Amino acid sequence: MAHAKIQAKMNEAAKGNMFSRSMSMADRSSRLLDNLDQLETRVEALRDTATAMEQERECLLEMIQSLQNSQEMRSICDGEREELTLTADRLMGRTLTVNVSVDTIRNPEQEDALQKAMALIDVIAAKVLDDMEDARKRLMALHAACVTEAPPVPIDQKFQMIVISCALEDQKKIKRRLETLIRNVDNAERNIKIMDNQKVESEKSKSNGK
Repeated sequence: MAHAKIQAKMNEAAKGNMFSRSMSMADRSSRLLDNLDQLETRVEALRDTATAMEQERECLLEMIQSLQNSQEMRSICDGEREELTLTADRLMGRTLTVNVSVDTIRNPEQEDALQKAMALIDVIAAKVLDDMEDARKRLMALHAACVTEAPPVPIDQKFQMIVISCALEDQKKIKRRLETLIRNVDNAERNIKIMDNQKVESEKSKSNGK
């Protein structure tokens, strides 16, 4: 009889210990999950920061190149231009020493779509100097395929289907690259017009002098 009571109490104690261990494991699992949630937030913040730095690097390189090719740089005397060119080259070199890379996880279909999108852009970029006006129209059509609002120009439907198949981060990169190319074309056209106007004014001055 006494033995049976002792055995019963031992069984109850064992059940209690099992219940306690179960709760402890649940608490531990919950804490680990909370930690992982916090780490995920920090990881995404890290990627966002790195992406912002990557974009800032691209922006700085574009601004330095634009200054180097600007009409203002051409219109100053040789001595001043040489000094400013050396400074711009130094800034370009220092900017290029900063390497920021945010890799995007892609499936095979997304990788293929990205390669196709970049290849189409490369074809147009390679022919910009041949016909700037046509290149700008084609770039605008590609850019129209990357925006959600109704664009003021026709959309390249084929390119839009390719972009939709890309990863979300790649879609943003494609859009940024197109915007950069369009700005570069606009700047080049503006400089050409300024140079043409200066040439016309110079010829007028020579004619009047005669």
